[in-house]
Amino acid sequence: MTPALEIRDLHAWYGESHILHGIGLSVNPGEVVTLLGRNGAGRTTTLRAIMGLTGRRSGSIKVNGLEAIALPTHRIAHLGIGYCPEERGIFSSLSTEENLLLPPRLKGAEGGMSVDEIYEMFPNLYERRNSQGTRLSGGEQQMLAVARILRTGARLLLLDEISEGLAPVIVQALARMITTLKSKGYTIVMVEQNFRFAAPLADRFYVVEHGQVVETIAAAELDARMPVLTELLGV
Repeated sequence: MTPALEIRDLHAWYGESHILHGIGLSVNPGEVVTLLGRNGAGRTTTLRAIMGLTGRRSGSIKVNGLEAIALPTHRIAHLGIGYCPEERGIFSSLSTEENLLLPPRLKGAEGGMSVDEIYEMFPNLYERRNSQGTRLSGGEQQMLAVARILRTGARLLLLDEISEGLAPVIVQALARMITTLKSKGYTIVMVEQNFRFAAPLADRFYVVEHGQVVETIAAAELDARMPVLTELLGV
């Protein structure tokens, strides 16, 4: 099976600062993988490097077997990747539905979710479809940021700290969303600080420290490896 995403010896810089020091990971189609680590470990930079949003990069980033390390960001997106950054990027002057309709479908993609399918998955967004982006709660903005990607036809989702600072009821709704997307065959790479949110969802965990993967833990090993995780993360 060709991995949906395969990273080998990835180095990345912001200006003169060398942030990633040989990251390596592999994600199969339909898997949910979580990057764990302390703040500043390089997890968000890994997602940004995949999308070509850092400075210089070296190494290998293959998306469905195609080398993407030299591609510009818009070409990387057209390989079927959707990136949901921590800052969400909701347009405050547009309504929920206008935000949802804004991104174009990816050329060659099998077609993203329809607006009706998205409203079925996110009933909150249907109720707030005419509300301005700024009037949505933090949780509703997070749902909208993910929903907007689903319309494009992207099948590999990079989600950065989507549960951060949200009420437990919203976090539960996001967990249901990820379970649903996985059942539909989406591939998901999450950066998460909230271990309790990530633990039941992920097939595999990569622990990042100082810009390197220092541990790889399968979901089946989680209970046995908790002492190691506790030491690395302080969870």
